Amino acid sequence: MIAQAMTTGPVVALRNVVLHYFSPERETLALSNISLEVTRGEFVAIVGSSGCGKSTLLSLVSGLMQPSHGDIYLEGCKVSAPSPRTGYMFQKDTLLEWRTVLDNVLIGAELLGLDMRAARARAEDLLRRYGLGEFIHSLPHQLSGGMRQRAALARTLCPDPDLLLLDEPFSALDYQTRLALSDEIAAILRNEHKTIILVTHDIGEAISMADRVIVMSRRPGRIKAEHRISYQSAGLQRPTPFEARKCPEFAIYFETIWNELDLHEMQ
Repeated sequence: MIAQAMTTGPVVALRNVVLHYFSPERETLALSNISLEVTRGEFVAIVGSSGCGKSTLLSLVSGLMQPSHGDIYLEGCKVSAPSPRTGYMFQKDTLLEWRTVLDNVLIGAELLGLDMRAARARAEDLLRRYGLGEFIHSLPHQLSGGMRQRAALARTLCPDPDLLLLDEPFSALDYQTRLALSDEIAAILRNEHKTIILVTHDIGEAISMADRVIVMSRRPGRIKAEHRISYQSAGLQRPTPFEARKCPEFAIYFETIWNELDLHEMQ
């Protein structure tokens, strides 16, 4: 269990985190000496080549896995198990096809034993605000891909977590839907004032949505570089992800991070 939260310091802190995988044949070093802090309200994206440990890092932060060495803290308290203060949105929407959209959104609240009357009111409000009000009693197969992802996001937000972990939530969608949905979800997340860690293989997605981008090396995964993302050419107000792609800074960030990923190198 996680002790009572502290009120100061970073929301998430990783201290010299190392992860080894073991099999009968060998030991594999998956992550090496990861140290990272995420402040309250910050939107951090993590990018890296396939197999570098991006998704594994989210599993560690969520408490679903434990590091081989090092420590992970949520609100100043060591993470030793999943916490209701953390919401996790996976690559696939994992909606239960036999439950209505509303009942899917309520799953987390049910599992956490929350006040279901309050949870239902919040779920209905989230679905209406996210353009799914008329589909509350529909089944998942009646929704488009983008609508299913909005429903999955509402399910993640319904228990009102402090921290959101997003594991390539748009990867199953076509390119046009991903672009449109990234604008919608970026607006939703910023309006919710959550702390967010997004894992993605899409550089453009990362630099158009996040406040900071962490670049990971090939396995064993290490933090190779990080970039504070700023679009001064857009003025004081942060541009939407679609507008950010038109800013001159976007191309500079993209080329820099592309070169840091060393995707041309062999494993």
